[in-house]
Amino acid sequence: MKFNNNILNTNNIYYYYNEFSNFFFYFLVLFGISFLILGLCYIITIKNPYNEKNSGYECGFDPFTDAREPFYVKFYLISILFIIFDVEVVFFFPWAISFKQLFFFGYYIMYIFIIILLIGFVYEWKKGSLDWD
Repeated sequence: MKFNNNILNTNNIYYYYNEFSNFFFYFLVLFGISFLILGLCYIITIKNPYNEKNSGYECGFDPFTDAREPFYVKFYLISILFIIFDVEVVFFFPWAISFKQLFFFGYYIMYIFIIILLIGFVYEWKKGSLDWD
């Protein structure tokens, strides 16, 4: 079998063109469609600003304070805990799909995983991270 050494040579400019041409094509299409949609939305929408429309919104109430006021660390902690436990729950879906192939090994490994999750949840609960006081 004979190969064309000119194409496989990494010093050849066409080698890189062939390797990345699909990437650049999708990149251009992606940004082209994105800017087209954003431009159409900007052109089509009705611009009717008024005072109530431009004001801040807090669950139907008038804003209490400035929007740039710092949040309590408790909000960040709760959001990080939610993300951690939410991402860990995503591991249940592939496990459920491949349950028949895993047999008892996968069954017990998932129990160990759930126990580790529960230990972390109980630890956070005992430390008071989930209290709103």
